Amino acid sequence: MSTKVGKILAVDDNEDILFALKLLLKQHVEVITTVNDPEKIPDLLGEEDYDVILLDMNFTKDAISGQEGFDWLAKILELDPDAVVCFITAYGDAEKAVKAIKAGATDFILKPWQNEKLLATISSSVKLKRSRKEASGLRSKQQEISAVYDQPFHEFIGNSLEMQKVFSTVTKVAATDANVLILGENGTGKELVARALHRNSSRKDEVFISVDLGSIAETLFESELFGHEKGAFTDAKKMKQGRFEIAHGGTLFLDEIGNLSLPMQTKLLTVIERREVIRVGSNRPIPVDVRLICATNTDIHDMVQENKFRQDLLYRVNTVEIHLPPLRERTGDIPLLVDHFLKIYSKKYKKNVKGISSNAIKTLNQYHWPGNVRELQHSIERAIIMSDGTHLDAEDFLLSAPSKKFGELELDTYNLEDIEKSIINKVLKQHQGNITQAASDLGLTRTSLYRRMEKYDL
Repeated sequence: MSTKVGKILAVDDNEDILFALKLLLKQHVEVITTVNDPEKIPDLLGEEDYDVILLDMNFTKDAISGQEGFDWLAKILELDPDAVVCFITAYGDAEKAVKAIKAGATDFILKPWQNEKLLATISSSVKLKRSRKEASGLRSKQQEISAVYDQPFHEFIGNSLEMQKVFSTVTKVAATDANVLILGENGTGKELVARALHRNSSRKDEVFISVDLGSIAETLFESELFGHEKGAFTDAKKMKQGRFEIAHGGTLFLDEIGNLSLPMQTKLLTVIERREVIRVGSNRPIPVDVRLICATNTDIHDMVQENKFRQDLLYRVNTVEIHLPPLRERTGDIPLLVDHFLKIYSKKYKKNVKGISSNAIKTLNQYHWPGNVRELQHSIERAIIMSDGTHLDAEDFLLSAPSKKFGELELDTYNLEDIEKSIINKVLKQHQGNITQAASDLGLTRTSLYRRMEKYDL
């Protein structure tokens, strides 16, 4: 052990043994912690991630059975299944130590030891611990990667001027490590933009982890993002790495960040600023290196004005903002998207659908698409499933009617501000001045609606 490697915890009730170990090992390892009371083991493991634990077999005076060592071995492996434990034992206990290996110990060191053998045992044990940690991390990453590639749609499609602007921004930003905030309605492809950023970044060979914050209960937020130790709460039956740890070295995509409560925003801000996480049930910080990409379908700037979203967190996550246009504002991309989905679902459902009529394209162009590209994707999938022909026509699509009807607007102008004023006025009358309901129907926050009412003197 020419260079200092590993963090060692030595547990023995003999102070002379501990002194000798510390004197020898401090020249060869990064950290050597000694303790004469095994009851302190759980707290110590919560504070530090030791590579090797040197454990005496007997602690009670006159005890020779070694059962205490077996008991503490079981407790250590319960706290950390990947722990590497080496027993310190007298020569006459060697048989018990061999049995202990079957119980989960890694090796044993005989008293009195030979320094060279002791150092060799610790060196190999440190390597074993690190290989276990790497394997555990790889398993976690592979599970996440498998979940990602099981998804049916990864490509990012669009030739319209609006999308060319998005591509241009992605190209400029991707090569940096700048945090990005993607804004857009549901179904516009926010995660696809995040993946495009990742694929064109210096982290492209590392993992991309996607987290839908809108689907995580507040009580599980810390566990999911920061991880937890075994026994940290009732259902914590084993240690779990959080998404930040799993994404280490790669990209972490936090979708629907606008759904976070203020307390959760504070905890997320702390992790971003410190670049480290602390698992639930531990007080040991774990450094993390991730490229952060966030997204929301809410008007997050209005949320800041309403004190529903922390301004300092917004500054942290939106070094660059990317605005995704809704499908109704880039209908020129519809034929390209239709062709893409036709190929995917014709193959998936073994249908001989080769194209789509111009009449059907006209119908699709005239539709409002409240669900954006995702709704178009599902519409194409359903049409192909139900179709018996080689081409799709307008009647193959069951497009939903608008959920709200406010009647015909009688306008003698094409001025957008006049049109907006008329629509707001009509919605307010329909809801008898109820700002909350009117704002909901208009897709605005209360603050945004108040601003427009003041602007138009309504």
